[in-house]
This record gives sequence, structure tokens and C-alpha cells, in this order.
Amino acid sequence: MIALQEELDWHCYRLYGLMDEDLCYPGTPPPVRLGERSFEIHLARRMAAGEVQSTWFQRHGSTPITEIPDHWPADYRDQVARRLEAMERHRWITLVEQPEYKRRWNREPWDKRQERAMRQWLLDRLETELRTHDAALHTCAQLADRMRPDETFTAVAALYTGHDLFDHQTLVSDLVAGDHVPQMAAARLKPAAMKTFRAWQDTWDKQRQEDAIDARHGVAEPLSPEAEQDTQQQAAHAAARQRAEADKAREIGPIPVPPKYKSTDFRQSSYWTLRGKLDVPKERFFSLPGCEKAGDTTLVIGWAGLDHLQRAQAIAHWYVDRKETDGWDAPQLMPMLVALEELIPWLKQWHNDLHPEYGERMGDFYEQFLLEELRAQALTREDLHHWQPTATRRGRQGRKGTALAQ
Repeated sequence: MIALQEELDWHCYRLYGLMDEDLCYPGTPPPVRLGERSFEIHLARRMAAGEVQSTWFQRHGSTPITEIPDHWPADYRDQVARRLEAMERHRWITLVEQPEYKRRWNREPWDKRQERAMRQWLLDRLETELRTHDAALHTCAQLADRMRPDETFTAVAALYTGHDLFDHQTLVSDLVAGDHVPQMAAARLKPAAMKTFRAWQDTWDKQRQEDAIDARHGVAEPLSPEAEQDTQQQAAHAAARQRAEADKAREIGPIPVPPKYKSTDFRQSSYWTLRGKLDVPKERFFSLPGCEKAGDTTLVIGWAGLDHLQRAQAIAHWYVDRKETDGWDAPQLMPMLVALEELIPWLKQWHNDLHPEYGERMGDFYEQFLLEELRAQALTREDLHHWQPTATRRGRQGRKGTALAQ
């Protein structure tokens, strides 16, 4: 593409009458790398002679050369030599063959693009592995164990890390680290930002109250196309809508717009990148920091595509297992209770019809489960609202370093 753009430039110089001589290459030009274009060779020569100073090559990651590359065909080398002569003879060519008027071709280096593509492919495979199994939580070590037999994953991982003897567990932990967000708000937000989160919770609660008023007046759903044709039904629906709006104004009042989050509100920059100013999920995995089981200190994660009910089921299962199998006490169990408490309003909003399999209203079921566990652990919901994660000190190696087998 660089070579073709060069031909186009020199063709246009002649079309616009900047010069009479045709300096276009008659055949298919050989590949031209950054730093090898005629104006770049001319610039490098002037820099070598001390005539000019320029950061062009430094900024574009190319190497200045003063000689025409000898790996080009002889006729192309001759053509470039004629272009260099033209830049010395024709003042208009000298003017336009300057860095300011040339395409920069400032693309990300191939090795960086390749690395990013491989990382995305590896993350896709991890996400697929979690998605194709029952809704459950896993540690990064467990996920790594499931990826070991995957020969394609191992081959791509070896290219990505630059080592055949890479450690699957360390690699998976590194991949997940940049694409997970904690389920618990206090684990992803700094203490000062929890006030903003509570403001959002209050807004959501008032919106749910408005939805309940609409349902009470029978206007939660729009009229069907058939009902829209009936003037009496239209009038009745409009009157009910007015009564609903009056009740909202009397019982709830105006709902203030919550403040937006700032990058400094998040505990890690990756959380801000994945959530943004509205804390909208874009991550592949949700996590439960501080809920690592005995003998496996790697991060506990789940697939972010799980709905609220599936998340609650997975977290509750992990909670019961840690409580009954590992004998965890209240401080250890509290992060999972916090996660469940934050999910319950969404469960009651979206999953509180009778479940066809369980015969329960799952929002009510998990709220009762939470209350029973709080009583058993001598905790209150207020305790959950004031919970903060335990500070940890962890060092992270670079990608190449973490890939080596331990």
C-alpha cells in the first residue's frame, strides 16, 4: 500500500503540471517500508548532512536510510534515484515532497496487532469454555486445568507468550485480570464512590416503584394493535395513564438523575475501561475477590453473560460450599452475602414470577435465603452496606515473565 500511494503521488504531480517528466514506475512496484520512500531518503540525507533536524523517523518507528535499498529491482532503484534528483531540481516537487504533505502510515506495528489478536482469541476461548458449561463459579486454576487438553489453545498460547513451556494457570490469570469486574460494588469502587452507587440504587428503586404504579393501573404495557383501533379502549387507557402519572407525582415525586462515575472512582483502571461513567457492564467475566477457596488462591470468576438469577444461583452454591465444606466464618462469607444482597432487587424485578421448575418466586426465595444467613451469622443488611474488601498487596509480572513455567 505504501508503494502504491507513492505511485499515485508522483502520477498526480504530473497531472497537476508540477513537472513534465513521468516518474511513475511502469510495472508493479516492490514492497516499500516506512523510511524507504523517496522523501524519507531525501530527509535522512539532509539530516545526516546537518541541514535539518526532524523527529519524523522517531515518531513513526522507522529507521532513516540515506541509500536506496539494494533489495529492490534495478529499474525501480533507478526510478527512485530519478525522483530524488527531481526533488533537488524542481522547487514545486521539493515543496510537496515534505513530511507535512505525505501520508503518515502511522499504523500500530504488526507484532502489537498480532499480540492483541491472539489475546482476544485466547479470551474468546476462555469465555466459550465458561459459557458452554452450567452456570457456576470457577477459579482461574480450575479454568486453566480445563484448557490444558485443548491443543489449539495451547498452540496459540505458546505463540502469544513466546514460550512453549508456559504455565497455563499464570496465563489464564493474566488474561482474566484485564477482563473481569467484581460483582460487589465495594470491590470495584473506592469507598468515596459508594455514595454514587447508593444514589443509583435509590434511582432504580424509585423506577421500580413507578413500574408498580403502572401495573396497578393496568398501563405497564402498551395497547395491542387491535386495541389501538378501539376508541373506547384508547380513551380508557389514556385515563388510566393520567391516574398513574398523578400517583407517581404524589407517591414518588421527581426522580433525580444520579451523578456519573469518574475514572478515579474505580479501584483499578481496567474496571473504569470496562464500565465507564455509567458503570455499564462490558466485561467478559464477573469476579468475587476474597472468596478464593482453601488451596487455590486464584480469582473466583463466572461468565458475565449469566443473568441475575443464574449469578445468584452460582454465588449461593459457592457460599454454601465454603460454609459447609470449608467451615468459613462470617467475615469470610460476607462478600458473597454482599453480592447476593445487591442482586435481590433485580431478581424481584425480573425473576419473581413462579419459576416453572422450582415452583418458587426466585426473588423472594433468595431474599429469604439472605435473611436466614444474616441471622445465622449475626449480621444485618446495614453491615453488608458498610462492607469493604480486605486490602491486598499483589505484584504483577509482565506478560512474558508470567508465561514461564514456575
